[in-house]
Amino acid sequence: MNVNGTVAEGFEPVRTAFARNFEVLGDRGAAVVVYRDGHKVADLWGGTQDVDGTRPWERGTAQIVRSATKGVAAAVLLLLHQRGELDLDAPVGAYWPEFKAAGKERTLVWHLLAHRAGVPVLDRPLTPAQAADPVLGAEAVAAQTPVWEPGTDHGYHAQTYSWLTGELVRRVSGRSIGEWIADEIAGPVGADLWLGLPESERSRVGRVAQIEAPVTAAGGLRTRPKRAVAEAYSDPESLTRRAFAAITPLPDENDPAYRAAVLPASNGIATADGLARFYASLIGEVDGGVRLFTPETVDLARGERSAGPDRVLVVGTRFGLGHMLHGGACPLLSPASFGHPGRGGALGFADPSSGIAFAYVTNGFHKSVTADPRAQALIRAVHKSLPASG
Repeated sequence: MNVNGTVAEGFEPVRTAFARNFEVLGDRGAAVVVYRDGHKVADLWGGTQDVDGTRPWERGTAQIVRSATKGVAAAVLLLLHQRGELDLDAPVGAYWPEFKAAGKERTLVWHLLAHRAGVPVLDRPLTPAQAADPVLGAEAVAAQTPVWEPGTDHGYHAQTYSWLTGELVRRVSGRSIGEWIADEIAGPVGADLWLGLPESERSRVGRVAQIEAPVTAAGGLRTRPKRAVAEAYSDPESLTRRAFAAITPLPDENDPAYRAAVLPASNGIATADGLARFYASLIGEVDGGVRLFTPETVDLARGERSAGPDRVLVVGTRFGLGHMLHGGACPLLSPASFGHPGRGGALGFADPSSGIAFAYVTNGFHKSVTADPRAQALIRAVHKSLPASG
């Protein structure tokens, strides 16, 4: 595989690991970008833009990043809090009165971000067309009876996170969350990152698909899940299956209509540089420019709010206010790291202890949910690079 791009002195292990992802771990087309202290130290890409095509991946190729979008959406609510427009400890119903229905009147804003709201499922799933309608989505989740008492436990809100966060941002700011990201994050930071892909950017975005992970004699992928996890995904009545099936049937992620929708749980589109640059801007100035989070907001983002057995993912997870935290289910660079994976591959995070911001995007999704081996190999390479870099 011909790897394109550059790495700074000391970060050569990242290039080696990235090339190995193609040679051993099955990548078809991908990119990785790393910033340190607001400056780019790795910018690599390779393979094809489309998972099933021959057109080369170029600098600036973008892909859908699935649930890695959740980390961007969480930043919107944290920035609204930072600006004094949103109280994280207030009831959701103070901003969104209809949400108080069906026993949710004591649900707090931070419960939504920490996956403690108790509404990871919809009794009546939405079709892809219905899910793209923010009014219908908000009405559905507002009417839903929680499956546990809000605030008392946590479970991954795989799809409903879209309408929980999107409607709250609309109620507070008067703008869609996609517009807010464009105006207040992507534009000021200079990040190629969209929630609701504009027609003008369609040609930059590759086709994605699930692909089989290769099995190798050494250093291969662990594709066999634990029995409890496998059973949860196979049982149509489990919270796991029902959470991911809140949109039924599954959307076609290559459909222009789906990509133009605003679903902050699942359909953000970004370049690796756009996602890494976003995370770099949370913890410091990027290339001497914009910093989004104050140090106090960084502490909020990475402060643990949920930990232990996840009622949806059926593994132990750790969440701050919308971001996944370093742990067994989602290993990041250090205990200070916060970010979010996308099911099957994508990952973005910031590590304030080292000044690192990282993003990996791919067009070939594996069966992994939170800890894809390709991203993990790149994280290990970044860790290996740090002592030599300074």
